[in-house]
Amino acid sequence: MDAQLIAFTGIAAGLVAMPGADFTVVVRNALVSRRAGAVCGLGIAGGLLVHTTLAVAGVAAVLVAVPALFRALQLLGGAYVMQLGVRTLWSLRRPAVASVEAAPSAAHPLRQGFVTNVLNPKASLTFLSLLPQFVRSGDSALPRTLLLALIVCTLALAWFQAVALLVDRLGRWLRRPRAARILQTGTGAALTVLGAALLLEPLLH
Repeated sequence: MDAQLIAFTGIAAGLVAMPGADFTVVVRNALVSRRAGAVCGLGIAGGLLVHTTLAVAGVAAVLVAVPALFRALQLLGGAYVMQLGVRTLWSLRRPAVASVEAAPSAAHPLRQGFVTNVLNPKASLTFLSLLPQFVRSGDSALPRTLLLALIVCTLALAWFQAVALLVDRLGRWLRRPRAARILQTGTGAALTVLGAALLLEPLLH
C-alpha cells in the first residue's frame, strides 16, 4: 500500500470538496435538473484537468514569475463568477416556476463549470506546490505526477456527481417555489460575494 498516495488522496479530496464557486455553480445547475448539475460537474473536472496538466508541465510556475498575468486571470475569474451570481439574482424577477423549469442546454452548464474552474489561477498554484510533495525520491516524476493529477480529476468528478444527485433527490422540496427562491437567492448571493472577493483580492495587493 502506497502511504503517500493515500495521504495525497485525502488532501486532494478535502481541497475538491471545499465549498466555493465550483460547489455553488453545481448546486445552481442541479436545482434546474440532475443532468445540468452532472454536466456542470464534468466541466469542473475538465477545468481541474487543465490545472493539473499545467502543474505537471510546470507551466503554472509562470503565474508565480509573472504577477500581472496571475492578477489578470484572477480578475477574469472573479468577473465571471460575479456575473453568474448577478444573473442568478436577476432571474428572481421572473416567476419562480419559470426560473426553475427553464433547463439550459447541455453545453451551457458544461461551459459554466469549466470556465468557473479554469479561470481560477489559485488552482494551478495549489497543485503546482502540492504534486511535487508526493513524488518519492527515485520515482520518475512525469508518471507519478500524471497519476496524482488523475486522482484529483477522478475525485472531482465523483464529488460533483454526488452533489448533483443529492440536490436532485431533494429536488421535490427544493423546487417548491418558496424553497427554490431561497436557495436561488443563497446561491446567487454566494456567487456574487465570491466573485467580488476574487476581484478585490488582486486590487488590494
